[in-house]
Amino acid sequence: MQEANSSHVEKKTSTVWQIVGRLAAAAVVLAITAFFTPGFTINSIWTLIIAAVVLTVIDYLIIKFTGLHASPFGKGFVGFALAAIVLYVTQFFVAGYSISWIAAIIGALIYGVVDYFIPGNQQM
Repeated sequence: MQEANSSHVEKKTSTVWQIVGRLAAAAVVLAITAFFTPGFTINSIWTLIIAAVVLTVIDYLIIKFTGLHASPFGKGFVGFALAAIVLYVTQFFVAGYSISWIAAIIGALIYGVVDYFIPGNQQM
């Protein structure tokens, strides 16, 4: 019985660290994307952190309800379009985050390329 409880606690702890790692990776990828995308601005580190949380939550909800991944390399054109839409829609939830439609399209491409090379952003 003791082994089952410790295994359950380890699994919860592991899940928490997976989420923290995924958020940190999302923030790094988002910062790099914003830096290289004209027309995409993030005003502060706190805006970046909040935007990474919002992007992660929106991505999770999309996966949960549709089964599609909002990743340019996840599901081809549909994933690319979803990534651009998610980048664009995030500005309505996060103050200090601004992106145009064209920047969202360019940003989705950059986000996908950077996300591909940053380790630790695998599916949970």
